[in-house]
Amino acid sequence: MTPGSEPHLPFPRRVLGWIWTHKVYTALLLLFALVLAELATIPWFDVARMKTENPAGTALMRQRAAEAEAAGKPYRITQKWISLSRIPKHVVDAVVVAEDGTFFTHGGVDWFEVRESLEKDIQERRAARGASTITQQVAKNLFLSTSKDPVRKVKELVITFLLEKELAKDRILEIYLNIVEWGPGVFGVEAASETYFGTHAENLTLDEGARLAAVIPSPLRHRPDGDGKYVLRRRGIVLGRMEARNMLSARPGGGVTLPADSGVTARDSAAIPPDERGETAGEDTTEIDEGRANGL
Repeated sequence: MTPGSEPHLPFPRRVLGWIWTHKVYTALLLLFALVLAELATIPWFDVARMKTENPAGTALMRQRAAEAEAAGKPYRITQKWISLSRIPKHVVDAVVVAEDGTFFTHGGVDWFEVRESLEKDIQERRAARGASTITQQVAKNLFLSTSKDPVRKVKELVITFLLEKELAKDRILEIYLNIVEWGPGVFGVEAASETYFGTHAENLTLDEGARLAAVIPSPLRHRPDGDGKYVLRRRGIVLGRMEARNMLSARPGGGVTLPADSGVTARDSAAIPPDERGETAGEDTTEIDEGRANGL
């Protein structure tokens, strides 16, 4: 080394020196690399194939199976695919009014519900209200997990917009009704119909459809064939919303009277915002959040 010349530092030390003197650039580069890594995990081609192919399984199914294995418990998945055209309209309507009242008009995200949800969460200092649309639930159940970390939510939004871009609304709804969790190992409306009511989905009654819709926010805690307070109250709310939207008047014989044991009249139900998903007015939603598989 000649006098006055800089010492030749090893490459690792030079890199560390550059990082130390360029902290902002380094942070931006790391952030960019993380974004690229996450984007690489987005199922771009899988979504496009679902125009004509039914998904063989879902991330939620695999998660539940792994949880059961870790707990040393047996776990069996029951799912039978059924086309949307074979599912009674009153069942489809019940699920839509229960989970996503503006499904056919929004672009994947209900921004009004997102704002309302954030305001309530901040007010109560907990995740008190769900705001996930049916498309978001499809994105999460198919490809992600029930984790609530911010990165997962961002990926969910990207996949949600991709689903809305690539698939028709009816196709999204068909996929949802065939993959939604309705109990331990029970996925999809056909499996739920056979498990709880001993019939095929195409034979479901209005009451049975409303019961199935009622337990979607908390399928691991409540059975649709049960008569607990939670199930009966939410069933009444679902029926009330359907009646308020004239979804029952088109049925043979005209409208229906809400079950006397529901605790909710048609007028009461109509007054509840139709997109207050996963929550009943005056109801503690802690239980819903703890067991929720299909919402936020």
